[in-house]
Amino acid sequence: MELRQLEHFLAVAGELSFTRAARRLHVVQSGVSAAIRSLERELGCALFERTSQQVRLTGAGAALLPEARATLHAAQAAQDAVRAAQDTLRGTVNVGAMASVEVVDLPALLGQLHARHPAIDVRLRLATTGSAGLAHALLSGDLDVAFLSLPERKPAGIDARELATVPLVLVVSAAHPLAERGELALADLAGEPFVDFPPGYGNREVVDRAFAAAGVVRRVALEVPDIDMGAALVRHGLGIAFLPAFAVARTPGLHVLEIPGTVLRWSMHLGTSSTRRPSAAVGALLDLVDLHVIAR
Repeated sequence: MELRQLEHFLAVAGELSFTRAARRLHVVQSGVSAAIRSLERELGCALFERTSQQVRLTGAGAALLPEARATLHAAQAAQDAVRAAQDTLRGTVNVGAMASVEVVDLPALLGQLHARHPAIDVRLRLATTGSAGLAHALLSGDLDVAFLSLPERKPAGIDARELATVPLVLVVSAAHPLAERGELALADLAGEPFVDFPPGYGNREVVDRAFAAAGVVRRVALEVPDIDMGAALVRHGLGIAFLPAFAVARTPGLHVLEIPGTVLRWSMHLGTSSTRRPSAAVGALLDLVDLHVIAR
């Protein structure tokens, strides 16, 4: 059994697709298929159920999954120990983040890491399923580090450190009839169309909890996974929204409304696995994060 075979197995298990796994590994699909077939021959059992429509783990594949991860992590630790003795830091860091979130200057952070340790390979994944998706990827081992928003009760298996808390403010277009109002209550917004992030994003969860606690049903008319797009939709009168204050400051044509007694805050966290020891390469990234936190 080779480490390469286990890497291919984990990629297919994570993507549930040989095509996506090959893309993720930057190899041809036939190479991934050959590695899995070879591994299955060695183990004497099928690891995946393959049909024309889907790929699923077998019982044997599910049993191999945590052991494969542990084996690769142990191999990485061994490599780290040798490279540390040679004063050369190498390895791969899988980082997950959300787009349009000005809490951490991610390009500057990754740039400094590269300048200090050019042999570290960084793989960046921007979330398509919000913080919930990033948390799942952390738990599965697909990510080493994630910049995400977590609920008050953090998922088991994740260590999270709060980096910043950003206020969410209610905004409407400058031409909206509500712009003439001085103060509002959440109940006054029950009939309004909202622009918001899809379920699974931390800021959506904060707003949903606030309306649920107030016993008010709201209508989310447009869901977009991008803060700047949401602000632009509000500016053009397609709905109202609770947006981070930094997005309001950079988008003209928005009017902020006050809701006395209602304070919504959205916290961003640095998430890592609590069950896996970070590699030396991951540790090098973690050491630099605080230098690049923008909002506090």
